[in-house]
Amino acid sequence: MGNVLHLWYLIPLGALGLFRWCCWLVRRIPASQYQPFRSDHRELITVVTPVYEEDPRIFRYAVSSWLENDWVVEVICVIDATDEACLAVANELALTHPVQVIVTDVPGKRPALKLGWEHAQTSLVALVDSDTIWARDVSDRVCEPFADPAIFGVGTRQNVYNPASFLERVNDIYLDYRYFDENAAQTVVGQAVSCLSGRTAVYRRGFLLTVGDEFISESFAGKPCNSGDDKRLTTLLLAHGHRTYMQRTARVWSTFPSKPREFFLQRLRWSRNTWRSDLRALWQGWVYRYPFLTFTMLDKAVSSFTLLISPAFFVLALIDGRYSFAAILVSWWLVSRAAKLAPHFRRRPVDLVILPAFILLTFVMATVKIYALLTLTTQRWLTRRVAVVDGEVTRV
Repeated sequence: MGNVLHLWYLIPLGALGLFRWCCWLVRRIPASQYQPFRSDHRELITVVTPVYEEDPRIFRYAVSSWLENDWVVEVICVIDATDEACLAVANELALTHPVQVIVTDVPGKRPALKLGWEHAQTSLVALVDSDTIWARDVSDRVCEPFADPAIFGVGTRQNVYNPASFLERVNDIYLDYRYFDENAAQTVVGQAVSCLSGRTAVYRRGFLLTVGDEFISESFAGKPCNSGDDKRLTTLLLAHGHRTYMQRTARVWSTFPSKPREFFLQRLRWSRNTWRSDLRALWQGWVYRYPFLTFTMLDKAVSSFTLLISPAFFVLALIDGRYSFAAILVSWWLVSRAAKLAPHFRRRPVDLVILPAFILLTFVMATVKIYALLTLTTQRWLTRRVAVVDGEVTRV
């Protein structure tokens, strides 16, 4: 009887583990072949940044970092009328730098982005969050993939700016995993990256001008979409038959929440955005033109559920008194997760000490993703005082 129970634990977990590792290898093998795009291609760039309740000190630092890049000819700051502190910073910078200030009283990030790119004059437009800091050569690096006329959008490699707290370090781990795994593989296999993050993404302005109305009018279940602007632009680009590229040599850094409430609300918002966009793509069918992108979408959806099976067996093992099995399972979590996160730990080996806590948090995040699926029609930014009320994006 004991052997039967032992097999009852081992067989399903072994099969699940084999399946998940195969899925990971399907991504990891092409990701290991990733190479940044190299070319002499350069174009002038306009930076467009929507500004709302930003830390004025970080905002000033970010704008200065963009202006230090050789191919940035103008920064357009679309500032919410309520953000008087950042408006003062932008007006001061505009006196001595090529900074254009546009004040808007229309709530929401999407209208601000559209207003900004409509005022741009260059062929390339970088859509950048107001807390994102660039390296000195970002403008050079993001221009290189545009030598290929099929590429219409280029993403950057992003990390947390000065990660100190546990949650900031967690976000830094997530980012490295994203850019050394999922996005690298999607770039190698088909040049179809699922999301060019809004922290910094560069587009051909001609494309932005053609999709403005589709971008603004996105809805889900009859409700206007408030957040998810970067995911929306990326899917519009791919749906129109263009290509995307993740340029990992273009380094940028952003601030991230250090408090639990803001961290989980941000993750909940991102999860809802991903579910809405991916479900729509699978329903509309355009994504099937990109087989590898389809695979990664389905894999991400399935993993939200399969990730919770292992801790469930761990609890059952403890209840059944199989402590050795539970210990082996925990050891496997540590070894396997360390292997998958190796690119991050090579860069920041100090974060190995938080690996156990990170693994526990991934189980919590799986429940957040499932909760997000069950609440898809909720349209709240969550970390900003804006929401969809009676079909309109409104300050709350």
